[in-house]
Amino acid sequence: MPDIDLHVVSPAPDGEFGAKGAGEAGTAAVVANDVTTLIRRSMSLSLKSLYRQGPWSRRSDASDRSFRKYQHHPRRIYMAKQTIRSNSISRRRLLTTASAGVVLAASPFRINLLQAQEATIKVGFPVPLTGPYGAEAQDQVRAAEVAIAEFNEGGGLNGRKAELLVRDDKLNPGEAATRTLELIEKDKVNFIVGSLSAAVQLAVNNITKERQIIFNSISQSDIINEVSDFSKYTFHEALNPHLTAGAVGRYAFPKFGKKVAFLTADYAYGHEMVRGFQEAGKAFGVETLVDIRHPLGTADFSPLLPRIQALKPDILCIINFGRDQQIALKQATDFGLKKSMKIIAPILLYTARVAAGPQAFAEVIGGTSYYWGIEDKIPSAKAFNDRFRKMHAGKVPSDYGALGYGGVKTLLMGAKAAGSVEPDKVIVAVEALKFDYYKGPEYYRKCDHQAVQSVFIIESKATPQKGDADLYDVIATEEPNEKNLRTCEALGHKS
Repeated sequence: MPDIDLHVVSPAPDGEFGAKGAGEAGTAAVVANDVTTLIRRSMSLSLKSLYRQGPWSRRSDASDRSFRKYQHHPRRIYMAKQTIRSNSISRRRLLTTASAGVVLAASPFRINLLQAQEATIKVGFPVPLTGPYGAEAQDQVRAAEVAIAEFNEGGGLNGRKAELLVRDDKLNPGEAATRTLELIEKDKVNFIVGSLSAAVQLAVNNITKERQIIFNSISQSDIINEVSDFSKYTFHEALNPHLTAGAVGRYAFPKFGKKVAFLTADYAYGHEMVRGFQEAGKAFGVETLVDIRHPLGTADFSPLLPRIQALKPDILCIINFGRDQQIALKQATDFGLKKSMKIIAPILLYTARVAAGPQAFAEVIGGTSYYWGIEDKIPSAKAFNDRFRKMHAGKVPSDYGALGYGGVKTLLMGAKAAGSVEPDKVIVAVEALKFDYYKGPEYYRKCDHQAVQSVFIIESKATPQKGDADLYDVIATEEPNEKNLRTCEALGHKS
């Protein structure tokens, strides 16, 4: 009897089952929609072979008509049972093979069973676990794990579970590109989510758009939305500098004055934030007195502070991140700058406030994409916080941690809506999402895949009232509005 070779292959994008086989005298195509069909056909082949090879057959080339007559022979059932039981592929074995994904040896017929529902959905997650942004990156991982757990507990994609593959990009564009390529080529990820630097995310984006893998960036950047860097595979869950700085500026400039000094980290994030403040300031007649730039990892800002003080600005805008923000705010406070000017920041970090303590951040106003305290007014935030607490020893998620959750959650829910992980189908599904997963209403603008979302204006508390995590007051909210973003035309996209 000819053997049936069951060859389980990688998941097909559409999750269909397919089969094909070749005989000694030619090629025959067999299409099987499910395992039952495969079993029936294998049994039929077994019986035909049994008749042709058995002692009651006087001709090795017995016709199909004779075979059909034999099918009703009293000995058919007994001999069929004996043959199928002893043969390398029995009905039971075929079922076991199909469910377990075992590969059997080939002969005239080959059946390719595409078991999409059994393959894990892999989400690559390159973030800077080491270096000055390590605390933020580690919280992004914790929040992304929540998204993975929720997806899996909800049944996944037709039974397919998801897993998170975390890599340390070391806050280095070259390292990030290498790790991303490794995730795509070696680990065969379906999606990439991550990055915590404007320059790093652009390096990741260059790889993913070339390899046609969907990338959801969770770091601030204006450039990634511009037509020169954007591709249809690029999504941006994070706020961008134009939106963030604009929201803080629209709140602060009317209240605290028009003369502004900037202390700026000298890389893309800092430059774009300054531009965002200046754009928002045009409506208020804001004057830039100075923009002093410093390298990443600056440990001593004291040589720069006397110059700022001498200019007597109404507002000092400190634009940096992570440990740089902690150090700059502490030294500005120690130098007494808060007595003569209002200090603001485009982003106030939860992790930086925890590390630096209340004094350095006291009375400082800034923006954020997320603060856990909004759970009092936004049910989705409460649900996310509670799950995070449950999984991570009672802790609450940080602002950038929440972006890790949102970045992973949206792609997985897009895949679920599409019924597939095939990129073009997921892209269409994510573009159509109108969701409230963790911070209120949100959606992705179609032209540049920027998340249209709220910006929260927060002020550091001198004394926590609801435990150690009670660090900020939400003093204003700028609701989601595409008018607060750069236009699609300004980004180079067609209208």
